[in-house]
Amino acid sequence: MATTDTEQTTLKPQECELGEVVWDKGKSLPGVVMGHLGGDRVQLRAVNGGREWDARSLRPLTARERLSLHLAARNEASRQGL
Repeated sequence: MATTDTEQTTLKPQECELGEVVWDKGKSLPGVVMGHLGGDRVQLRAVNGGREWDARSLRPLTARERLSLHLAARNEASRQGL
């Protein structure tokens, strides 16, 4: 099986900035970095809110994933009349 760029790219938790959106490889979900726990974990929260979780295995979002999140937010704002 061929590997993709997303499988090869890994972020260290200490490299993540607060407020940055990253991909949690363990849960296969995007999350917003809410805090750092030690040097080996970050706390993430779903982009649309919710409970935080701890994550160790991270990667940057692809351009397609960033676009998808942006469009989902715009569609939600449109539904709410904003």
